[in-house]
Amino acid sequence: MRPSHDDSSAPYGKSGAAGNAGPGDGRPGMPVPAPQPDGSYSVYPYQGLGQGQPAPGRRTPRARAMLVSGALALLLGAAAVLLPAQYVVESPGPTFNTLGSAGDKDIIEIEGRTSYPADGELDLTTVYVSGGPSTNISIFQAVGGWLNPDDVVYPTEFLYAPGTTSDEVDEQNAAAMTSSQEAAVAAALTELEIPYTQELTVAAVVEGAAAEGLLQPGDTVLAVGDTRIDGIDTLRNALNDVGGSPTEVTVRRDGAEEVETVTPAPKDAGTYQLGIELATTFDFPFDVEIGQGMERVGGPSAGMMFALGIIDRLTPEQLTEGKHFAGTGTIDAAGNVGPIGGIRQKLIGASDAGAEFFLAPAANCAEVVGHVPEGLGVVRVSTLEEALDAVQKLAAGGSAADLPQCTS
Repeated sequence: MRPSHDDSSAPYGKSGAAGNAGPGDGRPGMPVPAPQPDGSYSVYPYQGLGQGQPAPGRRTPRARAMLVSGALALLLGAAAVLLPAQYVVESPGPTFNTLGSAGDKDIIEIEGRTSYPADGELDLTTVYVSGGPSTNISIFQAVGGWLNPDDVVYPTEFLYAPGTTSDEVDEQNAAAMTSSQEAAVAAALTELEIPYTQELTVAAVVEGAAAEGLLQPGDTVLAVGDTRIDGIDTLRNALNDVGGSPTEVTVRRDGAEEVETVTPAPKDAGTYQLGIELATTFDFPFDVEIGQGMERVGGPSAGMMFALGIIDRLTPEQLTEGKHFAGTGTIDAAGNVGPIGGIRQKLIGASDAGAEFFLAPAANCAEVVGHVPEGLGVVRVSTLEEALDAVQKLAAGGSAADLPQCTS
């Protein structure tokens, strides 16, 4: 972005260039400039050259075009600097020890049941996101992200639907965090064989599905045939047992029990479904508060590390034996570990925080291979049980190389 050069800025009548004559230049055939009231000279066209020169202070069409182009370039440059770039930059974020505190609050607080102090670290890892609906970045920040090997840059529409607002992003992240925390408690209690109950409520009925016109949003599923439903696994098993035969589904609707006859539809080989979306409500035997002091952290990816932290706090034995673990992964009530985003940035964040070992979801292994920071031992896990087993073996002095690895 350079200012344009004004070709008309050189003084006329001094250079002796063709078509210009200085005062009193007496060359044959050259017009003599006429003096102006302000002491300057105007130069008239020299017919022999076919083109004249403008008077001092007046710009040629070429000069005016260059001036306009320069101004436009400056405006475009300013716009590039000031207007937000349509990109999102993901960078390594901070880690949080689920066995520790954030601010003046324990990240995991348990009331109504004996809990135990825990040494060592079970870090959840995060990704710092710049750009998108929540924050604006400049084109220079986007370029900086491209040049930084620790960062990754995405077009905004790759991560967010058009029209998504920052409030919607915050609400979605908060809801995902709350859901992951409840699932983490359920998974931890399942692993420790501590009983709890859960209710499955119909959130939506899929159009054209088996339950359309029979079940309604807000219905709580109580039984399938003679089987009482106390969780998603019980429901799945009950539906698979009846196969494609009509069966009675008992629900609680507006405070009263209703019975509807539904014919489950086949989904995959040997599996059947009602065609409903479910929301789960848990009833735990004691209170577990998670995520204290982490108001700016959202999303579902901390579920597995929350579950490990809860297990450590509920057992008298030291799970980590003072060692430093980090990891990431979603969790469901059954203890299944799912994939997350930003795994490479989380590996870097864990390494920067001093972690010795990292628990990575098996579904993210393709992104892990070739991007493990030096000195960080990575173990592949698919379930909470596998993650717990890995922590126990590593805490006892085992090697990450002897445990499941990401190979592709």
